[in-house]
Amino acid sequence: MELIYTNQLEGFDPEKRYRTASLFRGIERDATAVVVVGEHPDIVAAYEAAGVDVSIVETPAPSAVSVPAGLSDALAEEIARLRTENGALILLVDGLEAGEIQRPEVGEIALRLFGVLGTIHTSVRELTTERDGLLVTVDTLRGEVEALKKAAITPPADEAGEIADLKAKLDEAKVPYRANASKDSLEKLVADLPKA
Repeated sequence: MELIYTNQLEGFDPEKRYRTASLFRGIERDATAVVVVGEHPDIVAAYEAAGVDVSIVETPAPSAVSVPAGLSDALAEEIARLRTENGALILLVDGLEAGEIQRPEVGEIALRLFGVLGTIHTSVRELTTERDGLLVTVDTLRGEVEALKKAAITPPADEAGEIADLKAKLDEAKVPYRANASKDSLEKLVADLPKA
């Protein structure tokens, strides 16, 4: 696959694949040939090191546009502001990709985005803390439920002895009873035994 690295904004051939040269972060492994438009030595060096054929094309000269004198200063200032904003946004995104959020020094949009991301980060941290607290509460409740289950199944030690004595009397008299019969029902069965 042939790739063309350029910073052009128009005049693309729909049959070719383009990449923005100023956003280059690394080579694309499936590239078989690369055309670099303009001065981008990092792109050329990276692809040549990977053994990919690289062609360099000179940047076409910009066409002359006549701009009124007062407007050219305002336009130059706006272009400088946009470049600064773009650089700040790239710094912010690169930091996010690396796993840490860094506050940009300049750029109105970048600073607003940093503030919003900080709010999101704080909200996620609060939700995580709340979730962890709920997990502890759930674990505590599970422990209490298990303790209650054990208490319901296992009678107190002194009561267990009385139940065993009642069952022994019923066994001796050959009176049937449920294996999980309560103490009260066993006492009634013993009371109904014929007096000897």
